[in-house]
Amino acid sequence: MRKGIGNVWIILMMVSSNGVSAIENGTNKRTAAFINGNFVFGALFPLHHQPSSKKNHLASLGIKCGHIRELYGIQRVEATFQTLDEINSDSDLLPNITLGVEIRDECWYAPVALQQTIELIRDSIMPASAPKNCYLRKEEESEEGGKGPLIGILGPGASSVALQVQNLLQLFHIPQIGYSTTSRDLSDKSRFNYFLRVVPSDYYQAQVMLDVVRYFGWSYVSVVNTDENYGQSGIQAFRELAEEAGVCIAQEDSVLSNAADEVFDKVALNLRQDPNAVVVVCFCEGLTVRGLLKATKRLNMTNYFLFIGSDGWADRNDVTQSYEEQALGGLSIRIHSPYVESFDKYYWSLRPETNVRNPWFKEFWEAKFRCVLNSNWKQSSVKIEKNLTSTPYSEAGTFCTGQESLKENYKQDPKLSFVIKAIYALAHGLHDMVLDVCGEGVMCPKVSPFNGSMLKNYLMNVSFEFNAETFQFDENGDPPGKYDIMNYQKLQNGHFEYVEVGSWYNRSLSWTKTPQFPSIRGRKIVRSVCAEECSQGYYKNVQQGGKDKTCCWVCVPCPSGEILSKHHEGCEPCPKGYAPSINKTVCQLLQIEFVQWHDRSAILAMAISIAGLLSTSITTATFIRFNNTPIVKSSTKELCYLILAGMTLAHASIFAMLAKPATFSCTISRFLPGVAFAMIYSALLTKTNRIARILAGSKKKFPTRRKLLLMSAAAQVMMALLLISVEITIGGAMLYFQPPRVAYSYLVDKTLMECEISLEAIVVPLSCDFLLILLCTLYAVKTRNVPENFNEAKFIGFAMYTTCVIWIAFVPIYFRGGAKAITMCLCVTLSALVTWIFLFVPKLYIILFKPEKNNRAFFTTAKIRCHIGAKVASAVSDKYSTNSWRESSVSITNTDPDRSVKDVPKRTLSCQTGLDLLEFLLHPKRLIGDFTTPKSEPLAVKIIEKDCYCNDPNCPMKHITIFLPGKH
Repeated sequence: MRKGIGNVWIILMMVSSNGVSAIENGTNKRTAAFINGNFVFGALFPLHHQPSSKKNHLASLGIKCGHIRELYGIQRVEATFQTLDEINSDSDLLPNITLGVEIRDECWYAPVALQQTIELIRDSIMPASAPKNCYLRKEEESEEGGKGPLIGILGPGASSVALQVQNLLQLFHIPQIGYSTTSRDLSDKSRFNYFLRVVPSDYYQAQVMLDVVRYFGWSYVSVVNTDENYGQSGIQAFRELAEEAGVCIAQEDSVLSNAADEVFDKVALNLRQDPNAVVVVCFCEGLTVRGLLKATKRLNMTNYFLFIGSDGWADRNDVTQSYEEQALGGLSIRIHSPYVESFDKYYWSLRPETNVRNPWFKEFWEAKFRCVLNSNWKQSSVKIEKNLTSTPYSEAGTFCTGQESLKENYKQDPKLSFVIKAIYALAHGLHDMVLDVCGEGVMCPKVSPFNGSMLKNYLMNVSFEFNAETFQFDENGDPPGKYDIMNYQKLQNGHFEYVEVGSWYNRSLSWTKTPQFPSIRGRKIVRSVCAEECSQGYYKNVQQGGKDKTCCWVCVPCPSGEILSKHHEGCEPCPKGYAPSINKTVCQLLQIEFVQWHDRSAILAMAISIAGLLSTSITTATFIRFNNTPIVKSSTKELCYLILAGMTLAHASIFAMLAKPATFSCTISRFLPGVAFAMIYSALLTKTNRIARILAGSKKKFPTRRKLLLMSAAAQVMMALLLISVEITIGGAMLYFQPPRVAYSYLVDKTLMECEISLEAIVVPLSCDFLLILLCTLYAVKTRNVPENFNEAKFIGFAMYTTCVIWIAFVPIYFRGGAKAITMCLCVTLSALVTWIFLFVPKLYIILFKPEKNNRAFFTTAKIRCHIGAKVASAVSDKYSTNSWRESSVSITNTDPDRSVKDVPKRTLSCQTGLDLLEFLLHPKRLIGDFTTPKSEPLAVKIIEKDCYCNDPNCPMKHITIFLPGKH
């Protein structure tokens, strides 16, 4: 390290030699203010504007800086003097120790700042035995025997300049405290270990600017930065935060503060390329902002952009002077700095004839009041060198009157409190260090030579009260962030002014006033977005157009049943049982519905069911009342009662199906309809099977006298019960293997609660019933030609045909429709009702309205039509025949006398009658013998023969009517 310092010492000696040479030649010397003390700190202030880029010189001593500055320059020098006086007079802070200062002008320009920094530190590295005339100019020697040691440096003002100065200072372990340098790079202690600051990092400032942009909904902005470290690091922080927050950058550019006008024009034209980006975020120094304002005025682009500036703009009037209309409505960030009330009175009391500590005060006075001072002012112990600046006001020729006042157009430097805070931080750090090393505020040899590294450690842990707040550094040497939001407004009196409208502290943005914006591009409301927000139910289909263009999209509607995703970048379906809200932002729980008693469809089903229950009840009561009448007996009343019971169960099961789905109701609704149908159709199948067997026996060519099996009523009932037991077994097995439970059916606009019934749970139990229906239908078709007075088989057929139609329609409606419970209810009750109509209504009609027909003769004897061929008649009339018709008083006449019996064509016997008549025709002698009456009574059998009405005049057929006795 000593070797490195030695190399730097040689360089500094060469620079100092050149400087001494220049001083001796009387040219290119710069002004410096010096107040000696036990310890001295340096201060670099931009007392003059930076030189124009067109006037730069290779040697820093040959550079001419710009005009004198009151803000950022003179006021900071005077605040330093005032603060130094307060510290030296404070008995508690640095007692018995005098603090001195050496102030130099850095012109906000790196070459000048580096040269002035070298001047500050060259005495601190001078060996004790070195010749004094090599390092210490004669006019800078103090009567006490020399300058106090340099303990630290305040400044410079610009971040880019401070970076270069820090690279030099940390070689000599000299602490540096920034009062306006905000670059976040300076927080990196691995690179800038000896740098601390009393202003927050630009990282916080970037967050403030982003929060302002997001607050107003400006998601598409352009950015510009000063092309040096302050602007580069700040805009990089903003870019990173904007990407995380979803704010897109349309156009971006960078420019030097002292660039030519043509460069600023190109920047403005580049920003105009994207018409949607109205807001321009400018992380710039004040002169960069001013250059942009000038460019917009030259290009006639006033009120074309709305600028948001960093603290480089803050509330500086020199930025907006002559370009107020172009800056109108702009928002700028100002680091929160309390107003220094005590400074105003001190500053206003300064006069050029008495203020001899400030070597730039005369130049400032002449520039501010545009007059020339008398050159006979005496100088005090403040060492003044000839100022190498240009001041045009000295050529005005007007002498100052002495009545001028600094209150005129006065405005306090917004960063003045930071300068004061930096000085106090240095003083408190030195105080703690001396107290630990030497004791109660007493100077001791232990502090010599001065250890800058030790002071830096004390500075990192310093803590003191300042303006009712506790100040301290964090681990990066930074303070917490606190900012003011300024809005450049036009007041009612026509003047333009910065108005504080909000603040930002501890990551929280708050507004105290409503910012005022002009009409930008003809719009009263400032909108800086690439695409407007989508309407309700539309999502953003991002149109990728390059880097950071995710804020540009087209709006696409969400499909039915889907809601917008979290970031409105797509749609996602709602889970089952949920439906999108009106704006399609959330999924709302659908109302759970089930069949209610008051639903129209339920009322219809219950009405039919109640009608069915009433009809079966009336039918059952009527049959019981007329239980021994022929019409009831001829219908196999046991099976009829079984059918009526099945109908009652079918109609009653409707109420279980319409009840709120539960385990019990689901069990009844699955089990009862199948059993009810089994009771109905097993009885019908038994009846149609009996009729079919009787009819089949009557059609045999050689009928036998063997009695048919299972023809009794008890046998018929047992057969029906056997079939019913099969259905009960199947239904119970399905309930065991697939227990009933409640299920939910999810529709678009509602959720249906219903019994969970699988395909197997429906098909398997009802398959047995369908088989019974099919067999009944087949037997109904088979027995369609029974005698006309035995027409129950025909009505059974009609009932089966209608039932088949109902259940064929049931399948697609049930499995494709939504109201499955209602569909099942209607099918069940209609099937039972149709069966009742065709089977029992004709019987009820006869019983109640045609009682004269309710007799045995109507059901067991009938008027029949027999077609007997001639050959059959010949056989019947044979004298050897035991079943001769002649013996029964039956006369048969051959209608064709010219034809013999043998010539008559063979005919078949076709009769329509009941079982008794069929038996009589097959065995006439036996049946007629049964009807033989005593001799006192005449034979009741009567046979009447008539000619048939045929188209053929030689028709060989006769119409024979036979009346049997005793059963009328």
